[in-house]
Order: sequence, then C-alpha cells, then structure tokens
Amino acid sequence: MPTFPRTHLTALRMLLAMTAILGLAYPLLVTGISQLAFPERADGSIVKYEGRPVGSSLLGQGFDLPQTDPGAPARPDPKWFQPRPSAGGYDPTASGASNLGPDSADLRRSVEERRAAVAAFDGVDPAAVPPDALTASGSGLDPHISVAYAREQAVRVARERGLAVEELNRLIDQHTDRRSLGFLGQDGVNVLQLNLAVAKLG
Repeated sequence: MPTFPRTHLTALRMLLAMTAILGLAYPLLVTGISQLAFPERADGSIVKYEGRPVGSSLLGQGFDLPQTDPGAPARPDPKWFQPRPSAGGYDPTASGASNLGPDSADLRRSVEERRAAVAAFDGVDPAAVPPDALTASGSGLDPHISVAYAREQAVRVARERGLAVEELNRLIDQHTDRRSLGFLGQDGVNVLQLNLAVAKLG
C-alpha cells in the first residue's frame, strides 16, 4: 500500500481506538467507580426536602423574598440564614468572581455598602460584620459561611421565627463542617443544610 493511504489509515485506526478507550471506556469506568464509592456526590450532592430536590450542598443559593416585580432587585428573606455575596447571582452557569482587585475603588465601595446593609438587616454594629458577609467567593457559589456569620444571623432568624437563639446555635454546631484534614481551610456552615434544619423546626 502506498505511504499516503497507509499513514492515513493508521491515523484513522488510532483515532477510533483512542475514542473508544478515552471517550467511552474510561468515562464509563470512572462513572461506575464513583457511583459505587460515592453515589451521592456522583449525582451532584442533591439535597431534598419533603421528597423534592431543593438544591445541591455543593452550590450556594440565595434565600430571597418572593418577587412581585420582575425588574426589582432580589431582597433577602429575614426568616432564613443568608449566604455570602455572589458576583454572578448564584447562577451555576455563570460562576466567577467580580475580578476587582484590592486597590479597586468599586470593590471598596461595594464592601462598605454590603457592610451597612448586613448590619442593618441583622441589627448589629457595622464593625461586627464578618468578612465573608462582605466579599464574594472566587466562584460566587460557595455554599458555606463562617461560624461567626451564622451566629450573627441566628438572632435575626430566631426573632423572625419565634425560636430560641440557643436552639439555632445548636443547629449551627451540628451543621458546621470542620477543616479538611484538620488544618486546611476554615470551619464553615453549609447554608442550605442549615436552612433545611431550621425549616423542620417550623
């Protein structure tokens, strides 16, 4: 066989073999292993409430009041623990940060506006607002808040729901994820799971 068709036939066989191995066999193998070893995580860590999916424990989401005017900005619902800010509006298809650096006047102004809004919403001194309530995460989808931010909000949620603050603080303790391997990152509270626990209290 001449060199030209032989070379192309070899390339075609290699393409088909690699497609079968890397495009079919490998993904099926990895999917099978993940389904056997980590079925919940492999399916997206979906959280259900009363039998229906309400979100993923891996993704942050807003807990806002019902919208009456489609053009109006979303307003946080005081009966729920609120997540940290999101530059992308908690949209998993548009995750990302604001790309504003520490020298940005826009970022400083945004932080101060958030500080005033959170302090007024939670009824605390602006100086007491934790940093994670003021800045968005790199992805805009961080499902966790700091323990300090959760405890700050517990007073408001308890007042709005007629619950004891101590009861909510116990829920915060129960839903705090500790540092990875005991030293990586910080302790954090998963907002979706905490709010589901609050909903069960009534």
